[in-house]
Amino acid sequence: MFWNKKTNPPAPQIDLAKLKIQDAQAGDSISVNGAAADFTDIDFTVDRREFFEAGSSQWFEVSGTWRGRRAYLEVHNDDVVEVLGNFEGRRLTLDDFGLTEDDMGALDERQNPNDFLDFEDKFWLYSSSREVGRFAEGRDTGQGLYRWQFHEQGGSRFLIFNKYEGEPFVAAIWTRVEPADITVFRGA
Repeated sequence: MFWNKKTNPPAPQIDLAKLKIQDAQAGDSISVNGAAADFTDIDFTVDRREFFEAGSSQWFEVSGTWRGRRAYLEVHNDDVVEVLGNFEGRRLTLDDFGLTEDDMGALDERQNPNDFLDFEDKFWLYSSSREVGRFAEGRDTGQGLYRWQFHEQGGSRFLIFNKYEGEPFVAAIWTRVEPADITVFRGA
């Protein structure tokens, strides 16, 4: 087929043997090498892909079920690809941390990187809190939430609290995942 300046060039072909996490879409199968607590692979088929934005930052999340619970990969595709995984299936509440909504509001108001939480014999250092927009793939309208993020002192884990309007706070522990440890297989 020929094309000229008045028509668009053909879209580049994706090498299906070299798919990256940035290419993942609904229906694809994902394998994360050795990411389970018992060091086995985490394998799931993507049944959700959602987009997030906060200010000028944008990222996406893919998820599917693994061993009867939901597995998530949050993908930040900036200059360097950063991936966070949530595979534990634990949903933590403010009570688990001995915190109140007022405590979370004070953390947000201070925006102080010296603030921290002590949880499960680890110190979790405050990183940020901000408003985030969440959009399901294929939908123009989204949902707003507020997010607080902490990182484990000396570790590769993150503690993320999400608060949707009219809903209780929900927290989960996310782990940094090397993009090279993720294999994506295109779905049918």
